[in-house]
Parts: sequence; C-alpha cells; structure tokens
Amino acid sequence: MARRISMATRTELIEAIIERYRSSCRADKHRILDEFVAVTGYHRKHAIRVLRHRGSEPPPARQHAVQYGPDVREALVALWEASDRLCSKRLKPLIPILLPALERHGRLELNSALRDKLLMVSAATMDRLLSEGRVVARGGQRRRAGMSSAVRRSVPVRTFGDWNDPLPGYVEVDFVAHSGTSSSGSFAQTMVLTDIATGWTECVPVRTRESGLVIAAIKQARSQFPFPLLGVDFDNDSAFMNELVVCWCRSQGLEVTRSRAYRKNDQAWVEQKNGAIVRRLVGYGRFVGAEATTALARLYEVVRLHGNLFQPSFKLREKTRIGARVIKRYHPPVPPVARVLAHSGVAEADKDRLQAMLESADPVILFAGIRAAQEELGRRVDRRGLNARSEEPVAVDLQRFTLSLKTAWQVGEKRPTHRRPYRRTKPYPKRQSMLEPFEPQIRAWLEADPAVSAASVLERLMSADPSRFTKKSLRTVQMAVKAWRIETAGQIILDGDWMERATLSSHAAAGEDNGHLSAQRFGNIPG
Repeated sequence: MARRISMATRTELIEAIIERYRSSCRADKHRILDEFVAVTGYHRKHAIRVLRHRGSEPPPARQHAVQYGPDVREALVALWEASDRLCSKRLKPLIPILLPALERHGRLELNSALRDKLLMVSAATMDRLLSEGRVVARGGQRRRAGMSSAVRRSVPVRTFGDWNDPLPGYVEVDFVAHSGTSSSGSFAQTMVLTDIATGWTECVPVRTRESGLVIAAIKQARSQFPFPLLGVDFDNDSAFMNELVVCWCRSQGLEVTRSRAYRKNDQAWVEQKNGAIVRRLVGYGRFVGAEATTALARLYEVVRLHGNLFQPSFKLREKTRIGARVIKRYHPPVPPVARVLAHSGVAEADKDRLQAMLESADPVILFAGIRAAQEELGRRVDRRGLNARSEEPVAVDLQRFTLSLKTAWQVGEKRPTHRRPYRRTKPYPKRQSMLEPFEPQIRAWLEADPAVSAASVLERLMSADPSRFTKKSLRTVQMAVKAWRIETAGQIILDGDWMERATLSSHAAAGEDNGHLSAQRFGNIPG
C-alpha cells in the first residue's frame, strides 16, 4: 500500500463497493477484491469477511459445552481447603490421594461422574475454577556467625552440590526463631529437620537455645522419622557447633557436616521448609515460656502427619547452567510419604508401618487440629511467659468444620497466628505554646482594636517580655492571631451582628499603614 488511509475512509470505501461486490460474478469479485486489498492494506481473508458480512447478521458464536460446572468447582474448593490451599500443580497429584481419604472417612460424598471429572481436571483448569476463591481469600537480617573454633574446624563442609542423591536418613537441620520484632531475651525456637532424599520434615520446638535441649530435640525427631537417621548437616550456629552436640552426634553414629558461612543455599532443602511450613503456619510473632512451647508442640504433632502424608512437594531433578542462565527441572510433585514408600533404601518393615499410618490418617481431622492449635497460638502471640495464662486446647466440631471447607475462602485469611493484636499507643503530651500566658491580653487587644496587625501585637509582646519574644516569633504570632480571628468571626456570625462589625473592621483596615500586614490577610471578616 503506497499511502496509509484513515479508518473513516476505509469505512466509506466499504460502503461504496460492498453492494457491487456481492452482485458481481466470480471474476469481477476477484478484481474488486484485488483493488480493495491494495487500497486498504487488509489481509485478503479479512477483506473477504468484511465485504461478505458487512451490515448483515454476524455469524453465530460457537457454543462450547461446559465440562466443569458449579458442582465440580464446589467439590474442588473443598479439596483445596482440605489441602490447606495448595497451588494447582501440587493439588492435582494430591487429588487421587486426598479424595479417597475424604470419602473413606465420610467427609465428602460424590457420584462417579463427578469423581471422574475431579481426577481428570488439569492444573490450568483448577487455576481457572479456583481464581475467584483465591482472590477473596487472599487478603531477615542475616546473623553473623561466631568466631571460628576447633569444633567448627573439625566438622567437614558440605555444599549444596555435594549431596549426590543420598539415601534416606541424611537430614539438614536449622533453627527458626520466634522472637517477634526483637531478638533480645529468651524466646522459643523451632528446630527443623528435612530429609534430602524424600523431603520428610520434622519440627521440634525448643524453649531456649541450649546444647542440652538441642540434643533432646534431635533425639525426639530421630524417634519420629520413619527410617533411621544416618547424618546431620548443621549451619555454623554456635548452638550446633559446640563440643557437646557434635560429640554426641558422632557417638550415635551420625555423620556430622556443616554448610559454608553466609551461604544459605548450602542448606536449601531445609531453608525452603522454614518458610513453607514454620513461617506459613506459625507466623512471625514472639513466643516465650513453657506454655507457648507446649502449644507449638501440639501444632507440630499434627503438622508432621498432615504435611508428610498429604502435602505434595517439588524435588529438584537437575540444574543446568548455560552462561548466566540456570535451567532447573523438577520431579512431579508427590507427598514425602510416596517418596519414602517408593525408595529402595527403606526397609520393608518401615514401609509397612508407614502404609498403615497413611491408611488410618484422616486429613480433615488433622487439618482441624492445625486450625485449633493455630487458634491457641494466636492468643499467645507476643505475650510474655509470666503474663500468659494456662488455657485449654480449642475444641473443634468436626462436622461443622467439614461443612465449612466449601465456604471458608469467603472470609479471607484463616490463620490466627498471622493476625497481630492491636495495641493502642498513648498520645504524646502537647507542648505548651509560648503565647498561652499572654492569650487573655492578646484577645483583649484584638477586641479593643480588631484591625491591629500581628506585627503590632508582636511589638507589644516584645515590650512586655523581651527575653521571650524576638522578631523571629512573628510567624508564630501571625498564625495565632489568624486562628483567634477566625474563632471570633464564627461567634459574631452566630450572634447575628456580623454586618456591623465587618463594616468597622473594613474601615479600620483601610487606614492601616502600608508597612504592616493587613488584618484582612490574617483572617479578618471580609467587608
């Protein structure tokens, strides 16, 4: 096209040739279409559609059959809530596990057609069906390591790339502090242990950072893992890197390694669990004392089963670097229990015990226990240990809780540990103004002479108290005089004699010297 024409010109051209185009023969249509395409710049197929359907009824839109209706969406929302609002890519592989568990315990009743649709729905379709619910429901400072010690030097360093697909039993260990906004004093901590091969995670609360309690926490976590522990990988925290803890681990036959200082990616397996489990469920509040530690233990007692049995997680398969670009590929998301049962390095007796645990676990009871424990922790956020009262665990109505899974998204965020209590701050006392002792005198001057300027008022104040008032106080006097005049004006209007006073004020302002600011400028009533 040699020259660009406007849309208005194209519309006029279409109206001029459309009837001739429709009534012409095939050869004439071909010639008209060539000229029309050359002038307008349209694609040939688009030009045919314009000339053929212009002014007529548009072709009917294609009607697509609705495959996933409101019943599928309602059941999917219940599964999404029962999984603690997982992303669709993790929820899809969970449905074949979670749906039979809910049906087996009578938490969800579906017909065969609806059940087949839920098992067939894709992750992208889940995102579309759950989009409205997600919209409604949606509403660190690095610690320096201590000085190097002989114990720390005796522990070999293991980086992220040194694991080389180990057997189940090698875990990374890290602390999560529940200190709130201040790291001073004593507060509860959570020790997180994550298995490298399977992703199985155990969380143990510790009242204070003390070597004896660290050993007790490792003992407790060791008894909870479904397979024997073979090695522990610590960071450079002094709570781990001390002679008592390291020597005890070695005496128990555990291989002890550590990460590099200031390289958190060396412990990427456990660092991701710190946010995905502990911070997501507990939040960032401060917990102090034995009662808060006991409440954390009740939460983790339920979380260990719900997370390891019914929470799919991704696992990195390979990582390739091409220049500055890093390409990561992951295994399909499955719960940690599936990786344990599928791994050849786990004993058959341990697998049988784990399979029995999986068949007897009710996901709704576990999820209700999580919400009850969070409710108790929410009442303890930022309470001191001496002021916290001993409270009974929250009782949960399972039938009501199960029915609420379909509509819980409508009330927004449900985790009480993420709701911080409101604290009213006391107002700061107002500082006394320098004009307050002279306020009656200044008001008397303004009453006697309404046209007196702020500069004249300042001169009188300087004569009365030279040590307090200087020429730098002019702006303060101007603002105070303006405020008092506005207050007087309002009172005059209410009294009804504003016309007489306004006239007197305007005459007085007219006779003021040019060197002074006019009274009308500082808020006097206009004439």
